[in-house]
Amino acid sequence: MAKTILVSPILATPNGIMSHGVEVPAGKMVFVSGQVSRNSQGEIVGKGDITAQTRQVLENMKSVLAQGGATMDDVVKVTVFVTNVAEHYSQIHQVRAEYFPKDYPASTMVEVKALVQPELLIEIEAVAVVS
Repeated sequence: MAKTILVSPILATPNGIMSHGVEVPAGKMVFVSGQVSRNSQGEIVGKGDITAQTRQVLENMKSVLAQGGATMDDVVKVTVFVTNVAEHYSQIHQVRAEYFPKDYPASTMVEVKALVQPELLIEIEAVAVVS
């Protein structure tokens, strides 16, 4: 899908795997519910390990996107919920760089008090557009 990465001349360069904004032509939209680091058996992957959890979350996201005929390249927006931004920010973005190597999606990261289970450190939801 063709997407245009929006760069505002009055904003600083983003310091993570994100864009100021993304413009896309009309197309089929795929909405991915918040994914956590559970495997297909419902077990939490990477307890206490933000890198392993982020990777599992993004693998889960890839799987849902595929069911909608989309790929990670079609993702235009992600919202990341994390229990400790200061501690985990750089590790999260290192893993995100593996899944979003260029033309980064628009992104919001929010620190939350807790997720649905205390062992979970991160949850990510996404919107993709397929032309």
